[in-house]
Amino acid sequence: MWRAIASNALTLFIVVLAALAGLIGWAQLRYSSEGPLAQAICLRVESGSSLGGVSRDLAEQGAVDHPYLLRIGADYAGKADDLKAGSFLIPEGASMQQIVDIVTRGGQSTCGTEIVYRIGVTGQDVQVRELDPATNRFVTRAEFDPAAGEAPAEYTELRDAGDTRYRVAMAEGATSWQVVEALKKADFLTGDVVQVPGEGTLAPDSYEVTAGGERGALLMQMQTRQEERLAEVWRNRAEGLPIDTPEEALILASLIEKETGVPEERRRVASVFVNRLDRGMRLQTDPAVIYGVTEGKGALGRGLRRSELDRETPYNTYLVAGLPPTPIANPGLASLQAAVDPEQTEYLYFVADGSGGHAFATTLAEHNANVAEWRKIEAERAGQ
Repeated sequence: MWRAIASNALTLFIVVLAALAGLIGWAQLRYSSEGPLAQAICLRVESGSSLGGVSRDLAEQGAVDHPYLLRIGADYAGKADDLKAGSFLIPEGASMQQIVDIVTRGGQSTCGTEIVYRIGVTGQDVQVRELDPATNRFVTRAEFDPAAGEAPAEYTELRDAGDTRYRVAMAEGATSWQVVEALKKADFLTGDVVQVPGEGTLAPDSYEVTAGGERGALLMQMQTRQEERLAEVWRNRAEGLPIDTPEEALILASLIEKETGVPEERRRVASVFVNRLDRGMRLQTDPAVIYGVTEGKGALGRGLRRSELDRETPYNTYLVAGLPPTPIANPGLASLQAAVDPEQTEYLYFVADGSGGHAFATTLAEHNANVAEWRKIEAERAGQ
């Protein structure tokens, strides 16, 4: 009898173990398999939230069908206490494993409403925008010039909310003075700027910042990024260039940046400057002359006068040979790359062609014909 009881108990134990193993296998499969979310959502995780509360929120939004399993899986993975505050994009069909990784990974928020402070070449503006999870595209809710007057309610409400995300986006070709003046108008930043950073030393890019962040700290981050970019492109420079230092590459890149906004032209424009430097020809670039007039303090807003073209300054490349003494703007990565890896051409001249790009020429006669065509286009536009 006892033998039968022992045998039955052993059988029951084996069945229980098998059932438990099956349950664990099912749980592991559900945790890592595609989830039920039919359309991407933006999940807001408040500071101080618990994983239990987040899992229930996910269940209510249809992202998980077993919230307790998400909590168990996160605990097993050692991530239950790593929950981060922010707004996170949960993609369609995300598994519980992917969701746990998203909300515990850290880093910048990936969705929700944000304020973007854009610093351009001719001014600055502020955008209040929100990511639509369904399309993964930002929708602009408000846009205004911070120097023009009172900010709209959409901005002030978010600014005072305390948990709003901020981003500073700096355009290629802005000068260091323009960047500093724009940052002074950013009312979500703090601190004084003691000195304008050297021209060309700030990296055009998008920077996530926090409300109350230091302007000086942001400028240091911009400088560090530009130093890293310049060092990288200089290591990968082409051979035989008529520039000897990274600083000269930075100057050349700034000329390229100001001469063309057409991406596919940058290396071609670079080839013109390199060919001229190789031949000892003056660069004759208007943006450098303009920088000598404005000192980088805003746009000229008109054409160059004859007296300005005849005035000798260190930046007048019609009168002074070689590169100007400093960069004339903050060049982006593409212009830095073009400066150290130009196209192989025989071009020595270029002029606007009316399409937003330029017409290039190898001889002065060809260039004069291109200039005449451009003057004709200018005259036609003036007569319209």
